[in-house]
Amino acid sequence: MNAVLALKAALLGFVEGLTEFLPVSSTGHLILLGHYLKFESPGHAFEVLIQLGAILAILTVYFGKLIALARGMFSDRRAQMFILAVLFAFLPAAIIGVFAHSFIKGVLFSPFVVCISLISGGLVLLVVDETRFQTNTQDVMDISLPMALKIGLFQCLAMIPGVSRSGATIVGAMLMGAEKRVAAEFSFFLAMPTMAGAFAYDLYKNYKHLTFDDVAAVGIGFVVSFITAVFVVRGLLDFVSRRGFAPFAWWRIVVGCFGLAAWFVYG
Repeated sequence: MNAVLALKAALLGFVEGLTEFLPVSSTGHLILLGHYLKFESPGHAFEVLIQLGAILAILTVYFGKLIALARGMFSDRRAQMFILAVLFAFLPAAIIGVFAHSFIKGVLFSPFVVCISLISGGLVLLVVDETRFQTNTQDVMDISLPMALKIGLFQCLAMIPGVSRSGATIVGAMLMGAEKRVAAEFSFFLAMPTMAGAFAYDLYKNYKHLTFDDVAAVGIGFVVSFITAVFVVRGLLDFVSRRGFAPFAWWRIVVGCFGLAAWFVYG
């Protein structure tokens, strides 16, 4: 594995860890950056597999809460209902992901699609951030099963690269009555089965095509994304509570516009 490939993998891993839990679309950023870095991975496997680093970052930061949930799984009704809520929210994406995997990877993983999604999603976030929704859920543990299922349907919008999984789930949760911080926190919990499922399925589909350099690149991207994501997860909830989503909305719009300009100039 040469130094240039290792540097590209590290840079993409940093971007993955930085953007995975922000409502800006990590996959969209990886597709754009990978396209202009001329970084290629069999079946776009790299972009999905390095998400394992971000998954482990959540497990590290939320270890105490996850242990408490595990202990209450068989005795605490509230913990049981919350675990069911996360599974209900995960179900729609799991079904669509399996049946639409080839279409998503083969057709939608395009820089042009990403740019349009980034810009339109940024405009939606600006509207959402300025709207004062009536809230009925101030604790993430109080999200009901019907509410979770609806949030899961919103998450399916993130099958389109550039939409953002966290952005779709946060907006969906807020529309269902969740407070901003609660919406962001539920997005963290929902990320665990969603990203783990995507990782496992993509590895199953592509492992035969991965070379030694591909595996090494994934390893580097995984480590860098894990370290970066730990810092993001620790600070995001407080940032959202103070500043809202407008900074991320403008970030999306700027990146999308620059991406479109580069697309028309360089192809």
